[in-house]
Amino acid sequence: MSAAFDNQKYLDAQKASILQRAAQGEGRLYLEFGGKLMGDFHAARILPGYDPDVKVRLLQSLSSEADIIVCIYAEDIERKRIRADFGITYDNAAMKLIDDLHGVGVEVTAVVVTRYSGQPAVQTFKRRLERHGIQVFLHGNLDGYPNQVERIASAEGLGSLRYVPVSRPLVVVTGPGPNSGKMGTCLSQIYHEFQQGRPARYAKFESFPVWNLPLSHPVNIAYESATADLQDNNAMDHFHFEAYGVASVNYNRDLQTFPLLKALLERISGGQGSGYLSPTDMGVNCIAAGIVDDEAVRKAAQMEIIRRYFQYVSAQELGRASETTVQRAEELVRRAGLKPTDRVVVEKARETAQRCETEGEGDGGIYCGAAIQLPDGFIATGMNSSLMHSAVAMILNAVRHLAGIPRNQHLLQPDILEKVARFKHGLGTSAKRSGLNLSEALIVLTVSCATSPQGQKALDCLAQLKGCDVHLSHTPGHGDEQGLRHLGCSYTYDPLPPTKKLFP
Repeated sequence: MSAAFDNQKYLDAQKASILQRAAQGEGRLYLEFGGKLMGDFHAARILPGYDPDVKVRLLQSLSSEADIIVCIYAEDIERKRIRADFGITYDNAAMKLIDDLHGVGVEVTAVVVTRYSGQPAVQTFKRRLERHGIQVFLHGNLDGYPNQVERIASAEGLGSLRYVPVSRPLVVVTGPGPNSGKMGTCLSQIYHEFQQGRPARYAKFESFPVWNLPLSHPVNIAYESATADLQDNNAMDHFHFEAYGVASVNYNRDLQTFPLLKALLERISGGQGSGYLSPTDMGVNCIAAGIVDDEAVRKAAQMEIIRRYFQYVSAQELGRASETTVQRAEELVRRAGLKPTDRVVVEKARETAQRCETEGEGDGGIYCGAAIQLPDGFIATGMNSSLMHSAVAMILNAVRHLAGIPRNQHLLQPDILEKVARFKHGLGTSAKRSGLNLSEALIVLTVSCATSPQGQKALDCLAQLKGCDVHLSHTPGHGDEQGLRHLGCSYTYDPLPPTKKLFP
């Protein structure tokens, strides 16, 4: 798909908006930096051409004028919460974020662990960061936050949280994911600034929902799909319309908390007020400035709405999503005027599974199909066998097409394939029982390149699979999922077991 989003246009507009807001009033500006700072693949899927790390480039351009504070919720560390898109825990995601920022020359001023109440894992996390010279501040729970305005905006409330020393006119407060305590940290810092005789201000940076796109735009519906498990929704910002007569879109949580946030800022500032008449006023969001092909963006966002639906259905089968969440996802598919099979790889994968059964392929009576849509529109499919999983067959057929390699030429060297297959299940086991998964097959392909020019041609084409739509007729195993994630494919699947075994 051709680029529908211009990263440089977006960066120019976004940087100008932030710097303009920083220069508008007196005192330091605390910018709550929401969404995913790095690896924002949701945005990349719905905005073709969007750089998943473009916000890091934004921070790079602001680094000489900004302090960076990273927040993480204490319970996310203690419970080892997983960030699904990377498959790593939130504490590791925070450390990866710090490393990635350091890698592009952006220094992190401090890490704040929020809502800390003695969790043992937090102390381990703190010591690890401090050994690398990173300041760590532990902020406890605030009873009554944010509703009890008088108590929160006092020495016993925000004043009880340690101040993080900063020196620059802009302070970016970010985190590895949602619910990290960014807003509370901003308010605490602003409270201390005023107590020390220095005015300070607040603003919010959040890519979605897009305030200046219609409520019914697929990009905004896709954001609701991404948060269907929270049962939240986008809504018109009635505060903004009443103040300016201009329609804008915001998130229902922001609309609900706006009066409280405004009251807190007014009390913290001693009655100076926030200067904001609406949640939209607080934002400095310019994502729409980068959209150069609205039709392509609409189509990509529609596919994301369907993709999220499949993710929730599969999560429900594993006990990780409720029926209410799935119903919400279904409702959003209907609201967008779509049906699950509008994602063309879905029917192709299911048809391939049926063909697999008809042709007597499969493995042990299990028949699986997989399909991928390539950049040129071609759909490559694959079915499972005793030798390889359907995801492997699909990827091999895809790179054959891209590299122009005939089907009668081996991509995986038979002798290497047999040795890996035998080793997988024990040296005394028949290779016919191997069923190589995608991660294993990619290793075999890499090794095969040493003696196979065709294997090298196929390997060189793997990069073209990044961002391609994939569907499997069954639940992939860990090795297949890991391989698809490594290739950067946008995959979904039907929640059907790929084997009859209780312990595969």
